Amino acid sequence: MIRVGISGWRYAGWRGVFYPTGLPQRRELEHAAGRLTTIEVNGSFYSLQRPSSWRAWAAEVPEDFLFAVKGPRYITHMKKLVDVEAPLGTFLASGVLSLGARLGPLLWQLPPNLGFHPDRLAAFFDLLPRRTSEASAFAAAHHDASKLKEPADTASPEDRPLRHVLEVRHQSFWTPEFCELLRAHDIGMVVADSAGTWPMFDEVTSDLAYVRLHGDQELYTSGYSEKALDHWAEKVRQWDAQGLDVLVYFDNDAKVHAPFDAIALQERLGIAPSGREHQAGSSGVEHRR
Repeated sequence: MIRVGISGWRYAGWRGVFYPTGLPQRRELEHAAGRLTTIEVNGSFYSLQRPSSWRAWAAEVPEDFLFAVKGPRYITHMKKLVDVEAPLGTFLASGVLSLGARLGPLLWQLPPNLGFHPDRLAAFFDLLPRRTSEASAFAAAHHDASKLKEPADTASPEDRPLRHVLEVRHQSFWTPEFCELLRAHDIGMVVADSAGTWPMFDEVTSDLAYVRLHGDQELYTSGYSEKALDHWAEKVRQWDAQGLDVLVYFDNDAKVHAPFDAIALQERLGIAPSGREHQAGSSGVEHRR
């Protein structure tokens, strides 16, 4: 499996550029899903989403579309992974499991000021459910209904594997012990390009290569050059040749580069959204270069 997409989709600055002028906001997800193969939900990082929102998003994309979901910053940045049973249960009860087959990995991003604490990480990894049925049971047992904006939705339409990936931003993670810990718990290491702002960790620790591209030369702002896109396309091919699943998300959203860079990388890899024939050069990417 190789999929390329964007981190988030609801950006005012994209309207009239990536989104056609006059397109209703409620159809922006449908538009993006028609051109890409996956999207990373990042609104869930900032606040709990409504169960009705998760169900609506699932209905607006093709059956084979995939959502990666970013875990709440309350767990990673505020609680720093300590005493998080209730917040984790509440997040899982917020309706995310209703995505069903469209639910991809859960992304956990640690803050730059949190260093490597192996015991803390191991305890958190042990909490994480590895199947949607386990997540449903955990949510039912541990959620705090008072934190939800609508009644809890802990149901999962079917029992499926549930993957987790971790993005870190502190130099202290440069140790073989970190990689060994991830492998022992089957947690994927996120390969994050941040234009040199934070260290890039690129060792594969599970059967999933998960890439976040935050900017080629300037964080969140710069687009990826033709040379840079060629580089990432080759990396994806190498991972694919190793039998890994690969997910790539562009997060350089500030100047509307993300969706066009994602389409350009898709074209290099010869993949296209469901039901759309691949036509190199048809996306208008060169106009954005």
